[in-house]
Amino acid sequence: MLTVAATGRAYELLRGDVLAGVFEPGALLLETALAARYGISRTPVREALVRLEQDGLLERAARGYRVCSGTAQDVLDIYEARVALESEAAAGAATRCTDLDLARLLHIHEVTGRLADPAEIRKLNGEWHVALWQASRNRTIFTLLTRLTAQLRIYDRSPHETTEDLSKTRQEHTQVLAAITARDPDAARAHLTRHLVRSRELRLAQFARSGPREAI
Repeated sequence: MLTVAATGRAYELLRGDVLAGVFEPGALLLETALAARYGISRTPVREALVRLEQDGLLERAARGYRVCSGTAQDVLDIYEARVALESEAAAGAATRCTDLDLARLLHIHEVTGRLADPAEIRKLNGEWHVALWQASRNRTIFTLLTRLTAQLRIYDRSPHETTEDLSKTRQEHTQVLAAITARDPDAARAHLTRHLVRSRELRLAQFARSGPREAI
C-alpha cells in the first residue's frame, strides 16, 4: 500500500512539474535526480516515469526519459481530435449533466468574468473545460481529453490569446452554457465546435507568423 501511495505521489508531483514547464521539452529526466528532488525512493519514481510515458508526456532516452516535444502539426492534430471529442462532451453535458455539474460550470464562468489578469483567466478557462468534460458523464471522453490537453500543454507553451481573443472565448463559453442549460445537445455541440475551431485557427496563424519550424 505504501508503494502504491508513493507511486501516486511521485506521479502527481512529476506530472505537475512537467505540465508547469519546470522541465523544458527534450529535457533528460533521471531517476536518481528526481528521487532526490521529491524525497521519494527510486522505485515509485521509476513507476511514475513509466506512467507518464504511457500518458504521452515522456519518451524513453538512452539514460532515462525525456520530456516530449511536439511539432506544429502535432498541435493541430491534437486540436482536430479535441474538437471531435469535446463537441460530443458538450452534447453529452446538455443531456446528462446534473444540477451540481451545471452549477459548477456557471460558477467558474461567473468568477472568470470578474478577473482581469489574462493568466488567471486562461487558468480558469481551462478549469471550465475540465468541468464540461466531467458534466458529460462520459468517462472515456474525459480520460482521452485529459490526456490530449496535457500533451497540448507541453507541446505548445506560448500563450497566444490576446485580450480580444479572451473576450471572444467568454462569449463562446456563454453560448455553450446557454445550450447546456436549455438541454439542447445540437446547439451545445455546434457552439463548442466553433469555439475550438477558432482556437485552432489562432494557433495556425501563430505558426504561420513564426515561420517554418519543426519542434515547438
